[in-house]
Amino acid sequence: MARLTWDAVGQRFYETGVDHGVLYLPDETGAYTAGVAWNGLTAITESPTGAESTPQYADNIKYLNLTSAEEFGGTIEAFTYPEEFAICDGTASPHAGVYVGQQPRKSFGLSYRTQVGNDLDGSDHGYKLHLVYGAMAQPSEKAYSTINDSPEALTFSWEITTTPVAVTGMKPTSLLTIDSREVDPTALTSLEDLLYGDETNEPRLPLPDEVIALFEA
Repeated sequence: MARLTWDAVGQRFYETGVDHGVLYLPDETGAYTAGVAWNGLTAITESPTGAESTPQYADNIKYLNLTSAEEFGGTIEAFTYPEEFAICDGTASPHAGVYVGQQPRKSFGLSYRTQVGNDLDGSDHGYKLHLVYGAMAQPSEKAYSTINDSPEALTFSWEITTTPVAVTGMKPTSLLTIDSREVDPTALTSLEDLLYGDETNEPRLPLPDEVIALFEA
């Protein structure tokens, strides 16, 4: 058995960046179709909550810990957003160029990519695809300010909560992560063709069972 080593060449990994954002709106069946590119993403923060331990006592000792359900939420920050996202942000458009706020919000799906780097390849070592299901955007503030000698573009920000979707043989989930370094490249290409579209198919967000089946095959 070999002795442990630290910081070996090629093993100094890190994650950085966010790009390839895609918004998916569900149809009347709940399928995430009609994917549109989300330009201008600046940050996505994943913020799981729950999984809190509640101790239970019996026989004058700590008998066990009960763990609460875990939920997935986060924050999306961007310089802009697709026109299709307006309905997810509580804005309706009865006529072109006319927008009515404080309307019912629609749930959505989201995919985005983060880079994985190491000491040899830099940030091009690999990447991870993040697939989010059942997201709902909460109202957020927009701070408009005067143009001055240090101008900055307005950054939009949305807090999101999620409702998990079913996964066969596992608990429902709102998040899938696919690591390009570990999965079959052909299956990964097939998944990206679904997410981003190709010559014959519109972009869509497959549900977890379909994603898992791609890599099982």
